[in-house]
Amino acid sequence: MAVTDAAIDRIKQMILSGELAPGSRLPKEADLADRLGLSRNSLREAVRALALINVLDVRQGDGTYVTSLEPRLLLDAMSFVVDFHQDDTVLQFFQVRRILEPAATAMAATSMSDSEIAELRRLLDELPADPSVEQLVANDLEFHQRIAEGSGNAVLCSLIESLSGPTTRARIWRGLTQENALEKTREQHGAICDAIAARQPEVARAWATVHIAGVEEWLRSTLA
Repeated sequence: MAVTDAAIDRIKQMILSGELAPGSRLPKEADLADRLGLSRNSLREAVRALALINVLDVRQGDGTYVTSLEPRLLLDAMSFVVDFHQDDTVLQFFQVRRILEPAATAMAATSMSDSEIAELRRLLDELPADPSVEQLVANDLEFHQRIAEGSGNAVLCSLIESLSGPTTRARIWRGLTQENALEKTREQHGAICDAIAARQPEVARAWATVHIAGVEEWLRSTLA
């Protein structure tokens, strides 16, 4: 493993130095192994590991390339790991959401275009008067995703999206069991959208905090 770690570090340094740019093709395996002073087996293990976290893209019959290295792509590996969470940690995911999403919502109030805000409002209007729990949760997920994208920060957006999986089950559970869950969600989503449309970042931040904290507190009392 130590030899493989060294190989990973050397390829990483080639990328960080700009010697290997996003989208560029790695030298042939034999040439690169010789150049880095590694065995071909160690190099293969390093390439395999970096491909798993989307740093490298191995194309059969074509070669190995550096990916685009975009935040969404690199943080996808974190989403995979997050899916292994246990039920007793779901509150911790909500706590992280409560830190990140209000910040993204405040940023969206100054960054989203008028057309994006119109689409956000249209999304809320598309929710049926008496939706199923599945429709409510799907609408909720897309609402928060659009706001995260509207923050204009790709890293923040990817971090928020990676937290969606662990909290989806809690959202469904709340929709099934909490009285007035639909009404509360509609009211708070509407208030968030209004604040974004009014270009009031701190009001948008406050409503996003209220919205996420409300679900968090419901879950805390349910698990107690």
